[in-house]
Amino acid sequence: MVVIATNNKNKVYEFKSLFGTDKVEFKTLHEIGYDKDIIEDGNTFKENAIIKAKQVSKDLGCIAISDDSGLMVDALGGEPGIYSARYAGTHNDDDNNKLLIKNLQGIENRSARYVCAICIYYPDGNYLVTEGTVEGIIIDTPKGENGFGYDPYFYIEEFKKTFAEVPLELKNTISHRARAIAKMKELINEDFTYKR
Repeated sequence: MVVIATNNKNKVYEFKSLFGTDKVEFKTLHEIGYDKDIIEDGNTFKENAIIKAKQVSKDLGCIAISDDSGLMVDALGGEPGIYSARYAGTHNDDDNNKLLIKNLQGIENRSARYVCAICIYYPDGNYLVTEGTVEGIIIDTPKGENGFGYDPYFYIEEFKKTFAEVPLELKNTISHRARAIAKMKELINEDFTYKR
């Protein structure tokens, strides 16, 4: 069993589809009744991913996988960064997006990237971490119905679409999470044992 250290249904779906293996059974924190608060006090996406996976793995004695991901906007000094989910202080996508667009008023440089760090933590204390990024620009008017978070405002010039307009099949090949998981898949076997 591999526990995905999240209750975010969107992330769970992406994890399962991107790892695409039937050699392990994925469970979420909710499914196994784990409701302990995990303090994510790292300074980077990688640090927070490790904190979450380590805590769950130690508490449950199983393999745990977690990610920490978010949006980094160059003109805002990398904000919202590790605070992406709670940028506006409410854990609400609409509030976060409104604050982001407000903070970018009058700024020409809209370059940004999504970053995702993935950690697999093993009961023996070993762990693996990979990171993936995807580049884009922030637009003022949301477009698209798919995705979540900042996706309707994150425009990928190569595809002339926002992340919320891109079909899921394509997103699962180009997203920051897809790229981090692709790197992770090179380090592990299908049953999640790590390649030595």
